[in-house]
Amino acid sequence: MPLKTNALSTTASSAILMDMDSGRILYSKDIHNARLIASITKIMTAVIAIENGNLDDIVTVGEEVLSMYGSNIYIEKGEKISLKDLLYGLLLRSGNDAAIVIGTYIGGSEDKFVQLMNQKAKEIGMIDTVYHNCHGLDEVTKNYSTSYDMAILSSYANKLDTYREIVGTKKWTTQSDKKSYVWHNRNKLLTLYEYATGGKTGYTPSAGRTLVTTASKDHLNLTAVTLNDPNEYVSHEDMYEYGFNNYKNYLIIDKKHFDIDDTFYKDDIYIKESFTYPLTEQELKDVRIVAEILKLKDYDNNSKVGELIVNLNDEELYREPIFVRVNQQKNKSLLDKIKHFLSSLFR
Repeated sequence: MPLKTNALSTTASSAILMDMDSGRILYSKDIHNARLIASITKIMTAVIAIENGNLDDIVTVGEEVLSMYGSNIYIEKGEKISLKDLLYGLLLRSGNDAAIVIGTYIGGSEDKFVQLMNQKAKEIGMIDTVYHNCHGLDEVTKNYSTSYDMAILSSYANKLDTYREIVGTKKWTTQSDKKSYVWHNRNKLLTLYEYATGGKTGYTPSAGRTLVTTASKDHLNLTAVTLNDPNEYVSHEDMYEYGFNNYKNYLIIDKKHFDIDDTFYKDDIYIKESFTYPLTEQELKDVRIVAEILKLKDYDNNSKVGELIVNLNDEELYREPIFVRVNQQKNKSLLDKIKHFLSSLFR
């Protein structure tokens, strides 16, 4: 549910603030317009490497590194370095050389690695994204995405412990077989904003400044994306302050305290999942929960017997199945109960 508001503005060509847990959009500006994305490309590069590689593997840098320019971590052909360290160099220092080495190692070639990137994009719902390289340089091949798609990717990536740990690191010290490295995170928001938890920077002359970040406060986990924004850090902090000041993550359905005033089922009815959602105080008053119960004469243990539906005004937010738990002991014969009692005495 996008929320249109005049209470916030940004200098970005495209911007979004999204709740990572629910996917709710709290602020949007031209979020479906595909643009060049520069080095925030490397978020997907990291996701593919984390999901398909072994972080402890030692990677030998090949000739592919010689083609890279721009922001590098300055690894050399023949150098041996762990995949984990390459990921730190990729995400903290935006190493284009780290990207091409990772892509070649994981995919066998950059082309095959890019195929994996595009497959993953489709899999997680990034319908307006096309990758042609693993680093984000756009003089030869170009990567396009939208602020909405990048928020989807950020939300997905932050479910990965390794990714979350790396992008939240301010300084990383390591060593290959040839030299030592000290890398400081280029994402200034980690220092500028107390609730920031991670993210990835990007820039090329054609794309402008691109930035993906995350921030958490009071059980509200948000991600912000700006494309072509000369004041990206101001925009991100303003978006987060707007989100945290106007929204809270409310527990709408609690599976531990689920109860319905319905006497049709003599057995217990239950739900498997709780539901939380970011809302303003005013919106909380407009939430309605409807229980649709099926009157089943014949049912088994754990049969679905209805649904809970959460509505906000005229919009449906969520559906949760309702199940029945048959009391097995209640349905036993008197003889069975006596046998069960006697057997318990001799255990």
